[in-house]
Amino acid sequence: MALISGFSLSQAFRTVAAILAAPLQTDWALSPQQLGVFAAAFHFAFGAMQLFMGIGIDLYGVRRTILVAFPLAIVGSVLSALAPGYGTLVFAQVLIGVGCAPAFLVCTVFIARHFAPQRFAAMSGLALGLGTVGMLLTGTPLAWLVQQWSWRAGFVALAVLAALAWLWMARCVHEPAAHHGAPPAAERESVHQAVLRFAGLFALPHTWGIVALGGVTYAALISLRGLWMGPLLIERHGYSLVASGNAALALSVIALFGPIVFGRIDPGAATRRRWLVACTLLTAGLFALLALGIDGALDVALMLAIGLLSGFIVLQYADVRAAYPAHLTGRAMAAFTMAMFLGVAAMQWATGAIASMAEAHGADPYAWVMAGIAAMLALSAAAFAWLPQPPVQVAAQA
Repeated sequence: MALISGFSLSQAFRTVAAILAAPLQTDWALSPQQLGVFAAAFHFAFGAMQLFMGIGIDLYGVRRTILVAFPLAIVGSVLSALAPGYGTLVFAQVLIGVGCAPAFLVCTVFIARHFAPQRFAAMSGLALGLGTVGMLLTGTPLAWLVQQWSWRAGFVALAVLAALAWLWMARCVHEPAAHHGAPPAAERESVHQAVLRFAGLFALPHTWGIVALGGVTYAALISLRGLWMGPLLIERHGYSLVASGNAALALSVIALFGPIVFGRIDPGAATRRRWLVACTLLTAGLFALLALGIDGALDVALMLAIGLLSGFIVLQYADVRAAYPAHLTGRAMAAFTMAMFLGVAAMQWATGAIASMAEAHGADPYAWVMAGIAAMLALSAAAFAWLPQPPVQVAAQA
């Protein structure tokens, strides 16, 4: 629970843009592309640091890695609250992204080391679901706080909560004398060896299909909930900031249960990949409907459906665990998480560019953004299905 508190705060930090986009546009006259860069900065830093955080966990343990990194999130949040301009704000998001980089990885590695393989999907789903509580903070509560004071007050509140989470982890998280399967200190690999072995994952043909899907599915959810949901409801349908915050809160509550449900109904290695393709294509269909902008209530319903369906992402973690032998599990999780969050950064930057181009041509930017996300999802599902699959003998272990 202490580790999940850190992950929950990382969920809050990565979704603040949905509520802060409109106030930032008002204060600093930001373009959609600048908003995309602001939202992407966290995820780019988060994703780029997964390699080093994975190595840090392997060499120094869960406790040291999270306690050393997480204070940067506190510093970045304070700097965001004091930011004199756009450039400083983007730099602060990078600091927050680096600080939060190990937040979910430490949870998955802890689960992989301390729970039986057949419980991995269920426990990961529970961690993902409970971590989604952080998104609740950036719904109605953040919208109310911003409306009463300012967007800077939101970052102050998050800094305080992040400091409390760090204290909880410092008090409660302790390494066992030696986790199961850990090599003796004399046999532990160097950082150079760890980097080379991490890179070796990409020499395995089936890694590319996993990365292609991992780089888009979570990115679609976070691009919606963490960036475009608030502006879309405010500008397309005339919602107030608090009303859009209420919708974001509802989506976050729905998204809390999705991973828990899918973790419980994990179909196993035999059919799990077919489920992943089907769920990705269904999500693409929901985004395509969202692009039409038929009605405000329908758009909210579609967003809630996307939030519930997004729970299938927990099956991707189970797929990664099944696709590699046990000694590569930690590194494979880090590679997958890196792909996920670099994908979020790329999608938020790309959708910002799409929105700016649509505005320049007099088109509805949100229609083009949602259609673009739908297309990316469909292409990723095709790549996952057609690229090489994991060896049967490895997948059979799940």
